[in-house]
Amino acid sequence: MKLPASTEWVLHCATTLAQLEPGATASAAQLAEYYDVPAPYLAKQLQALVKAGVLAAMTGPRGGFRLGRAASDITLLQIVEAVDGASSPYECREIRQRGRGALPPEDCRSICVIAEKMGEAHAAWRGSLAGVTLADILASLPESAPARTRSRIGATR
Repeated sequence: MKLPASTEWVLHCATTLAQLEPGATASAAQLAEYYDVPAPYLAKQLQALVKAGVLAAMTGPRGGFRLGRAASDITLLQIVEAVDGASSPYECREIRQRGRGALPPEDCRSICVIAEKMGEAHAAWRGSLAGVTLADILASLPESAPARTRSRIGATR
């Protein structure tokens, strides 16, 4: 499975926002500059996180983005699904019933074993991401990371 580059962007941006002081925000432009990614496209992805409740958007001169709830209540799965959706990347098109190798209909009454195994793999992937919160990520960062991030992001209150 290959996820778009924007998935990496939003995972890092959410982690960055989680490192800011409580109440502090960072704009899409600040985050885009911090990671050297296109601001307009990043802003669109951040809005998807707002819509999902992962982030909150503040307006005005001190506006920007901040976490929408506690880092311990935001999973990597919620972030990924906010921008990439929840559907499985594998779609069984039942080719086992086509062509010269087509199986008879009576042999295709149950789900294709390949589709079944791909579904199990997707469920395991989702389960793994659902078990990791932003707080877990923060706990894995070097102790100096939050202070470094805050000093370089130029967040506002």
